[in-house]
Amino acid sequence: MLEFILFFLTIVVGTWGELCLGRAMRETGELQRFHPGEAASLLWRSLRVKWIWIGVAMMTVAFFSLLLLLSFEDVSFVVPVTALNYLVGAVGGIFFLGERVEPQRWIGISLVCIGVTVVLIGK
Repeated sequence: MLEFILFFLTIVVGTWGELCLGRAMRETGELQRFHPGEAASLLWRSLRVKWIWIGVAMMTVAFFSLLLLLSFEDVSFVVPVTALNYLVGAVGGIFFLGERVEPQRWIGISLVCIGVTVVLIGK
């Protein structure tokens, strides 16, 4: 049960943290040209968006969950299973960010999920 909870925190909470960062950066604006001053200004503005802090908190939980997983599971098992974040990211992108996921991406995500299934069966 602990293993399931840690995988959930690593995959789902971590990916939702990334989605929150994406939302924050959409609210902040787009980097118009890659100049150190403009990049710093954009990043500074992003620190005032609540989604940045929610995302950072969620990714922190995911990071420490991953560390705990790696304390008792092999990296060769953990890393492939955490690839389920591609599925969570696509679904979250649709419902949270209003993205459109092309069929070609779904095919790729499906192949990743098949690979994760193979790894899980092998355990």
